[in-house]
Amino acid sequence: MTTTTRQNIASGSPLEPEIGFCRAVRKGAHVAVAGTAPIGPDGFTVGPGDVHAQTVRCLDIAEAALKEAGASLEDVVRTRIMLTDVTTWKEAARAHGERFAGIRPVTTFVEVSRFIDPLWLVEIEVDAIVGD
Repeated sequence: MTTTTRQNIASGSPLEPEIGFCRAVRKGAHVAVAGTAPIGPDGFTVGPGDVHAQTVRCLDIAEAALKEAGASLEDVVRTRIMLTDVTTWKEAARAHGERFAGIRPVTTFVEVSRFIDPLWLVEIEVDAIVGD
């Protein structure tokens, strides 16, 4: 893939064309995964009230988008974890560590006032660089 090639990875959300976004974009070696919410295949929130379960789901979705873009968790260089209650960071961190303990991307935890769906407790963004 050349540095001028752009690959959009859609999630299938009906909001993508309305808002003008996609789940992930690969441009050359860089892959950016948009804020990923804990939505299950049925369209409902996974793990209501459970930050760890929601973080796992967000990471599952992000990992699938990375794979579709030709990347993997080993290519991840940055994650951003946004929480509605930063005091729950340890539960999100536990889920993050389950995937990234051996990879160790730079990571930021941020508290936000809310998400689109009030059941969402966490959203995650991921950046990856494929290859060396």
